Amino acid sequence: MEKIDVVQDYTPPLARDGKFHIRLIEGRFQNWRRLTSWPLLALFFGLVWVRVDGQPWLLFSFEQRRINLFGSALSWHDLPLLAGLMIAGASLLFFLAVAWGRIWCGFACPQSIWTWLFIRIEQFTEGRASQRARQEHQPLTAALLLRRVVKHGLWMLLATATATTFTGYFVPIREIVADSVNLEMSPALWGWIVIMAALTYANAGLVREKICLHACPYSRFQGVMFDRETRSVSYDLGRGEPRANRRNAGADSGDCVDCGICVQVCPTGIDIRDGLQAACIDCGACIDACDNVMEKIQRPTGLIRFASEAEFAGEKARLLRPRLAGYGAVIIAAMGGVLWGFAGTTDLLVEIRRDRGALFTQLDEHTVCNNYRVKVESFAKVLSPINVSVQGPEQFELFGAETIDLNESNSTWLPYRVCGIDIEQPRSTLTFNFQGQQALASKETTFLTQRK
Repeated sequence: MEKIDVVQDYTPPLARDGKFHIRLIEGRFQNWRRLTSWPLLALFFGLVWVRVDGQPWLLFSFEQRRINLFGSALSWHDLPLLAGLMIAGASLLFFLAVAWGRIWCGFACPQSIWTWLFIRIEQFTEGRASQRARQEHQPLTAALLLRRVVKHGLWMLLATATATTFTGYFVPIREIVADSVNLEMSPALWGWIVIMAALTYANAGLVREKICLHACPYSRFQGVMFDRETRSVSYDLGRGEPRANRRNAGADSGDCVDCGICVQVCPTGIDIRDGLQAACIDCGACIDACDNVMEKIQRPTGLIRFASEAEFAGEKARLLRPRLAGYGAVIIAAMGGVLWGFAGTTDLLVEIRRDRGALFTQLDEHTVCNNYRVKVESFAKVLSPINVSVQGPEQFELFGAETIDLNESNSTWLPYRVCGIDIEQPRSTLTFNFQGQQALASKETTFLTQRK
C-alpha cells in the first residue's frame, strides 16, 4: 500500500504569482458532473421550501427542539438516528474512496460544486482563462474594473443565497425572507447569514483548491485508503512517454504531445502526469481534455483515464475486496439500524420537574401535597388532546388540568399539585400517565412526605 506525501508549500505548475486560471472544457465527465451536481443543487435550494401539512419537510429547529425529517417529526432524543445516517454516509464515502478514489470530491462535494459555479461566473464576466491570465498583467481600465465588480457582485449574490438557504434548514425560510423584507430580522440571524455568506464567497471564490489540499481532512487520509486496485484518474506512463510535440515526434515518442491542457483544466492546478497526488480530486477534467486532443490527432483515447495500479501492471482488478465488503457491511448495518430506529421514534415527550421551593406541603394530619411542573411535547402529525392522570402504591389525587390541548400548550410548562392521603413512606414512586389519540407515555417521579 503506497502512502501519499502531501506537499505543504504547493504551487500549481501554471500559476503566476501563486494564482492560476482554470480553463473550462466539455466532455463526458463534465456531462456526468452536471448530472450529479444540478440535482444536488436543486435539492439544496428546493427542499427548504417544501411544506407538508403546514410544516417544513426538512427542518432542524433549535427553538422548538424538534427535527422535521421528510414528513416525520423527531425529538432531540432521536438524534442517534442522525448519527446512524452519518455513519452510513461516512462508510459510503470510504467505500467510494477504496473503489474509485476521491470521486466524491470531484462530482458531489459542495466545495467542488460551488467552485465550478464561481468559475463559470468568472468566465461569464471576465472571459476565458487565457484572457483572464493576460488581464492580470494589464493596466486596470474602466471596462475591466466594471467586469470585476460585476463578478464579485454575482459571487456575493450566490453566496448570500447559499447562506440564506442553509440557514433555512434551521429557521423556517419563509420567516427569514419575511423578516429580511420587513427589516425585522434579529442581529444574531443577520450575523450568522453574513458569516456564512463570507465563508462561501471566500471558499469558492478566493481560496478554492487550498481547501481541498490543506483544509479538507479527506485529502490527508485518502492515501491510506488506496490500494493497488483502487481506480482513480491516472496517466498511462508507458503509453504517453517520452513526450514530444508532433513536430519533434520520433519513432519512439509516446502519445503525449505535451500540450499542457490537462494542467490548464485541473481545478487544483496539478499535473496528473507526475503521478498520484493528494491534491487530485478525481474530477475527470483532465480526461476530457486529453481525450479531445487524442481525437484531434487521431490517436486512441484513454491516455488519462480511471485506472488502477494493478491494471497498469497487467493484472485483473477484483470487483469485490475485503475492505470494500467491510465498508458495505457497515453501510447496510447502519441503514438497518436507522430504519429500525425510525419505527420506535418518540411520539410523546414528557418532562417533569419538582417544585424546588418546597419539598412538600402538609395540609392536615392526613394530607400531604407535592407540586410539579409538567411539559408535554407531541411529535405526532395530529395534535390530539392529552389526558393526564397519576397512579402509585398509595392513594393520590391530581389537581391541575386533566386534559392538555397541545395546539395551545405544546412545549409549555404546566403547574400540577398531587396530594396523598395517609402516606406512610417518606418517599414513594409516583407515575404520571399521558394518553392521547395517537400517543401514550408515562413518566415516574418521587412523592415526598415528612419522615416519621
